[in-house]
Amino acid sequence: MPGVADNEIPTLGGRPLAPLTARSVVASVLLGTEPPVMSAGALVQSATLFGLAEGAVRTAMSRMVAKGELSRRSDGRYELAGHLVARQARQRASRSPAVRQWSGNWDVWVVGPNARPASERADLRRAAGTLRLGELRDGVWMRPDNLDRARHREDTAVLHSQARHLVAQPDDDGDLPGELWDLDGWNRSALELRRQVSRLHRRLDDDETDALAPGFLLAAAVLRHLNDDPVLPRELLPRHWQGDRLRVDYEDYNASYSALLTRWLRSR
Repeated sequence: MPGVADNEIPTLGGRPLAPLTARSVVASVLLGTEPPVMSAGALVQSATLFGLAEGAVRTAMSRMVAKGELSRRSDGRYELAGHLVARQARQRASRSPAVRQWSGNWDVWVVGPNARPASERADLRRAAGTLRLGELRDGVWMRPDNLDRARHREDTAVLHSQARHLVAQPDDDGDLPGELWDLDGWNRSALELRRQVSRLHRRLDDDETDALAPGFLLAAAVLRHLNDDPVLPRELLPRHWQGDRLRVDYEDYNASYSALLTRWLRSR
């Protein structure tokens, strides 16, 4: 990967993380920025961490504007737009999910038998993912009723438009989470990410700027992984669940990363 030594590329499940394109670097930088607004120069400089040419980055930015993923403000800076705004909201929610005390009820959504256009099916699957539903079988989605759905009114409306909502109390829900989600696999990957975050965090605190590129890849991987956390009630989680621990580690790591990246950008 340009800009990152082979022996520094973070891994997940023993495999190197996928390289980032110019578009994915621009998107990831803005997704990790609050508010998601940056100058073209800062975006180009961030992409140089990966050995990407300025022309390739500016071309990617122009294409993202044309696709409605970015907007160019009157001051010349670029801002997230379109579906990437919703993606940042999901990413923010994954870092600090809103939960409530669980009563033992499960939310169940059953899709009707009527044929639906592919676009509607895709919308339902995206909404189900945002609401962290597990698919028991084709057309049957469910999860424990411990999330604050008020944060996700639009996604809930999508589900209501295509599926019937039921409330259930399984006779024995002990094995149900394992049927809906690969909890052991998620936990192993979370622990692997925590170990890599710890190693890179020390380098960031030591102002090692060559840790910025692999650190960027690692941060993106952590956020993707948190987005796949089903956020179950504690009663249904395996022992030694790594979800909250990974979130705490990431927030500390992200503060150090952002500070070093800011200093690096100013120096250039």
